[in-house]
Amino acid sequence: MKGSELLIKKLKENGTTTIFGYPGGVLLPFYDALCESDIDHILVRHEQAAVHAADGYSRASGKIGVCLATSGPGATNITTGIATAHMDSSPIIALTGQVATNLIGKDVFQEVDTLGITMPISKHNFQPRTMEQIAEYVDKAFYIASTGRPGPVVIDLPNNTLKEDVDIEDIHPDTQTPGYKPTKKGNIKQIKKAIEIINTSQKPIILAGGGVILSNASVELVKFATLTNIPIATTLMGKGSISEDHELSLGMIGMHGIESTNIALTECDCLIAIGCRFSDRSVSNITDYAPNATKIQIDVDPAEIGKTIPIDVPIVGDAKITLNEFIKKVQISNRPTWTKHLMQIKKEKEPKINYDTVPLKPQETIKEIMEAVTPTTIVSTDVGQNQMWMAHYYKTKNPRTFISSGGLGTMGFGLPAAMGAQVAKPEENVLAVVGDGGFQMVSQELATIKENDLPIVTCILNNRYLGMVSQLQKLFNEHVYATKLTETPDFVKLAEAYGICGERVEKPGELRETIQNAFKSREATVIDITIDSEELLPIVPPGCRLDNMKTDFSDLEEEDND
Repeated sequence: MKGSELLIKKLKENGTTTIFGYPGGVLLPFYDALCESDIDHILVRHEQAAVHAADGYSRASGKIGVCLATSGPGATNITTGIATAHMDSSPIIALTGQVATNLIGKDVFQEVDTLGITMPISKHNFQPRTMEQIAEYVDKAFYIASTGRPGPVVIDLPNNTLKEDVDIEDIHPDTQTPGYKPTKKGNIKQIKKAIEIINTSQKPIILAGGGVILSNASVELVKFATLTNIPIATTLMGKGSISEDHELSLGMIGMHGIESTNIALTECDCLIAIGCRFSDRSVSNITDYAPNATKIQIDVDPAEIGKTIPIDVPIVGDAKITLNEFIKKVQISNRPTWTKHLMQIKKEKEPKINYDTVPLKPQETIKEIMEAVTPTTIVSTDVGQNQMWMAHYYKTKNPRTFISSGGLGTMGFGLPAAMGAQVAKPEENVLAVVGDGGFQMVSQELATIKENDLPIVTCILNNRYLGMVSQLQKLFNEHVYATKLTETPDFVKLAEAYGICGERVEKPGELRETIQNAFKSREATVIDITIDSEELLPIVPPGCRLDNMKTDFSDLEEEDND
């Protein structure tokens, strides 16, 4: 068989059923083989959407998403998506075309150093120069992407290796990875030490990060918390690891976190961080973070242990395996005074919002979204205020149902990620919540949605601003500049131009029914929601203490930049 046919064979052996891609000249041999296979190909309208879709596919399903781009500009166009997956530990395989091996390094048409470009933003990358290496590297790529701390792996495919013939009986790939042996089981002495601290603590808190979801450890997390009566706070990436309606759920921490949850961290005497890397969005003040707590950190990546803040008990290991060990050894406890105290703070700090206003408050839109969806509805967000309104107010009930770009903060992520999630879970309702700025970066993907009959409902929180940057300008600079979107398309007409239903919502009570009707129809729908551009998020700027939190900018005069 040809190298391209061997590649298809290895992709199928590793469970690939769908590829999100965009073809190019050097990939013609691959597409010849692909059209003869039973792997589905989703033709996106921009390469960056292909990798975000593969990412959304992975996050929704727990499987490895696969994307494909041609050499040169195709490869450079997917680098943002690769970096997004890398920062959020999302397992994907990114295939890129490359010029023939004898031309590499000669600056020929559409050649870039894909290995050099992607090395710092991927977990690993390969460039097979022979048929045998195609078979070897595909197997290794899937193994590396999905084990230890997951992440993206790039396979750069020289054109000649895809065209050459090979006798498959001569292929004996070496699938050993001698330099890569991730630790799954935590050190038993460290686990015992952690258990002793937990058993004697009076005010413990669990901090659940994205690693809990990646290791499919949500059941174990809730079981451990219930046995010990320890409340659970989450990071943005850990949202959904416990139902936010659960009596032990405190909500999200950090810069845009819930005030009562941030306060709880300052009071706890034991902090159990699971699958959390203490990013700058989560830790507002490194030198004064959880000052009264003995800190236990469980992470499968040893590089993350103690990287940001000092840790008293480090445990390198898989979250699911380690939690099972905790469950076996921990004492069943009841801390009614501590949990009652935290729930009282949560109740006292609950924001008082007037929902019956025009223009709509963002909080009202989130409230109506929650009333329209079910616990299994998959929600993706873009980046900016829309993301943080959702993170703050939307109550996620299940893991892998809240998909968002955390570490890289990639605008344009929400819509293509929803495409991938819908392909992964065709029977589920999928809702993309995006801002008017981020949506315009990827609005061409409405054609992909229409072409593939993906019944995604897209809610545009339209405030006519790059809202997050505008808010930060008010906070730091006390003025607004170059963030007002004075000229935007009519999103309803834009949707209709792509053959998709478009709706506009401007008043309280309209959104819930509009979303429910869209879900019932199983037709793609874009909903343009006019929201109040003056409404601002609670924020703890990095490096600030909680008592310096600034949330009211009513004293600032906004400049009109028309």
